[in-house]
Amino acid sequence: MSQDDGITFHPDGSVPQHGEVFVFGSNLAGMHGGGAAAEAVRRFGAQMGVGWGYMGAPPRHSFAIPTLDEHFEVLPLEEIARYVERFIRFVAEHPQLRFFVTRVGCGIAGYRDEQIAPLFRPLIAIGRCSFAEKWRPYLLAET
Repeated sequence: MSQDDGITFHPDGSVPQHGEVFVFGSNLAGMHGGGAAAEAVRRFGAQMGVGWGYMGAPPRHSFAIPTLDEHFEVLPLEEIARYVERFIRFVAEHPQLRFFVTRVGCGIAGYRDEQIAPLFRPLIAIGRCSFAEKWRPYLLAET
């Protein structure tokens, strides 16, 4: 991992090694059948039927950010942005936790990295987060 302004970056497809909260894209039905969501169930305390929020307990804990609705239709980017804003508040309110953010919304939901990554930019000021290396240019770009 490399360090930039209090945040770190990890290879896409890797998993937390130091008890970080595994942050993944989900659907509002909480059916975590594929990708990072399935990994969250297998290894990081995510619960079937729970499509939003913090689950599990350290060191096996996760946070679901919905990118699909309960019918598995892609949520509009504006709605995802509202969930990300709520996640950012959660990060700020839990200084004891570190977060490992996957490429939320860039898999099954089909959004591009340049659409989703900037939503997480406020976390740079907070720190305590690791992001997929592919998001580096979008998180560190001048606004």
